[in-house]
Amino acid sequence: MRISAADVKSLRDRTNMPMMECKSALVEAGGDMDKAVEILRKKHKEVVVKRGDREAAEGRIAVFIDENKRVGAILEMRCESAPVVKAEQFVKLANDLAKQVALKNPASVDELLAQPSIDDAKKTCSDLVAEVIGVIRENMKPKRFTRLEGLLGAYSHHDGSVGVMVQVEGDKADTQLLRDISMHITAKNPVAARREDVPAETIAKETEIAREQIANDPKNKSKPANILEKIIEGKIKTWLAENVLVEQPSVKDDSKTVGELLKSAGLTMGRFIRYKVGELN
Repeated sequence: MRISAADVKSLRDRTNMPMMECKSALVEAGGDMDKAVEILRKKHKEVVVKRGDREAAEGRIAVFIDENKRVGAILEMRCESAPVVKAEQFVKLANDLAKQVALKNPASVDELLAQPSIDDAKKTCSDLVAEVIGVIRENMKPKRFTRLEGLLGAYSHHDGSVGVMVQVEGDKADTQLLRDISMHITAKNPVAARREDVPAETIAKETEIAREQIANDPKNKSKPANILEKIIEGKIKTWLAENVLVEQPSVKDDSKTVGELLKSAGLTMGRFIRYKVGELN
């Protein structure tokens, strides 16, 4: 089958592997991007996959937390061009809609747009969007949102491209600590908050990849099966430590894991939401 140059480049961007290796993997996978990633990972243990495919879009992530009511929301607002992302009216609109989600709890984007604005009941949220479109002359819309309740913290990157909201359990939230952890999630993009949150199929896939990597390493040819299994267990343990939030060394203090920092503050991890503009998954 014919593999496009764009697909090869996309795979190279995700894996940082040579172009010919990427093309070969795509051919072997019949053009399936995810299968091609797995093929490369099985053949090359050094492959680190960048998660989060992108579609062509601009926008920003807005977050809002009401500490007294213990509710918050994170929302992705889309627009057409990069300059609009920093426009005052667009930034305010995104923030206002995040506040609306947190305090009025719509079930969907359509329901959000149909709700009367909490700041001006004479207008719907759809009216607010239309007004900004009229000023800026560019299409825009809320793409997705998540509302959380409880002890919350958040962080939004300075350009609005990435935002995170975390939920923890405990008596009192440490605002700065939760912001630091949200910043950590922004940078490290963990696959799950806790080990038990990692899907079984993900562990099975990582185990299969580890097994293939060991089988492809000549140094392991003469090792007995029980030793190989221990090596696989070690690889999975390492993968979990690198990809599960509470087991990751904190970016602000790598002598402690995120879980240890939470514990020292009398908190335990609940869940987190990480949005990046344009992500498909």
